[in-house]
Amino acid sequence: EFNADLITASGVPFWSGPKRPPSALEFNADDALHLGFVIAAANLHAANYGIPAVHDAAYVKDKVQGVMVPEFTPEKGVKIATTDSDAAASSSGAGEVDADNVKRTLAQLPTRDALAAWRMAPAVFEKDDDSNFHIDFVVAASNLRARNYKITEADRLKTKGIAGKIIPAIATTTSVVAGLVCIELIKVLLKKGVTELKNGFVNLALPFFGFSDPIEAPKNKMLAKTWTLWDRFDMDMGTDITLAQFLDYFKKEHGLEVCMLSCGQTLVFSSFGKAVRERMQLKMSDLVRTISKTEPRPRQRWYVFEVCCNDADGNDVDVPYVRYRFRFD
Repeated sequence: EFNADLITASGVPFWSGPKRPPSALEFNADDALHLGFVIAAANLHAANYGIPAVHDAAYVKDKVQGVMVPEFTPEKGVKIATTDSDAAASSSGAGEVDADNVKRTLAQLPTRDALAAWRMAPAVFEKDDDSNFHIDFVVAASNLRARNYKITEADRLKTKGIAGKIIPAIATTTSVVAGLVCIELIKVLLKKGVTELKNGFVNLALPFFGFSDPIEAPKNKMLAKTWTLWDRFDMDMGTDITLAQFLDYFKKEHGLEVCMLSCGQTLVFSSFGKAVRERMQLKMSDLVRTISKTEPRPRQRWYVFEVCCNDADGNDVDVPYVRYRFRFD
């Protein structure tokens, strides 16, 4: 209906000014952009459902070539508004709802009990993780749309800058900040005290350089020990231990009883929860996978656990987070 040569009722071309006629794309598995879109979209859905990611492009290419997608056929009788008056007329009946269709749709939905074991993980956009397919999807989707409308495509670096809202910094400022950071890192490596460290404030436009003494991080008490936000428990046991061994380690090494354990936003253990006995013999990595319904990243070797503990008298004790190694390949 809206072909490239369409003339409106007023006698002017419909596709004029900022409006460009789109052209349909036919899927080609040999086109890196086409295949990249399928790989990125499929892996994003897989991450939602806790399914392991697939990075092998050759494997995906082989699978998609066997998929038969029905040819798109435009629905007949659909009226598309081309003028403001047409849009106003079509919107007058937009509030009408087909009650019978709603009932049929609701009847087809599974019950809440049937979905009780399902867990979905929302995708939170992260531009700096090249293994999560976020930028890959944005690059593929935006460039495919650009091809539809014959718009200049953008490479991965440019797309990442736009999607991630990356603001280029002036080279001189960046170099000054990097230099000051390196000076402080050298002091840390030389084990200098906090009195020899400095906070730096720089404004090259004035110009202004200011330095101040940092304050020590607040100290927390854990039985007879003290710790700050810079401390943590590192647990590298040489193997992936069970939940029971994890709890026993805390009791023997630190005199603390773990009452709650969380990984990210998932509560993986609570002393008052259900199914505690069944989970005691699970490896820590299996425990996280089972409850969070997510898989670790391919190169991930550590989990970070937040721990709630009690001392021998049952009093709450603030402790640092735990960095636990579960993979040793």
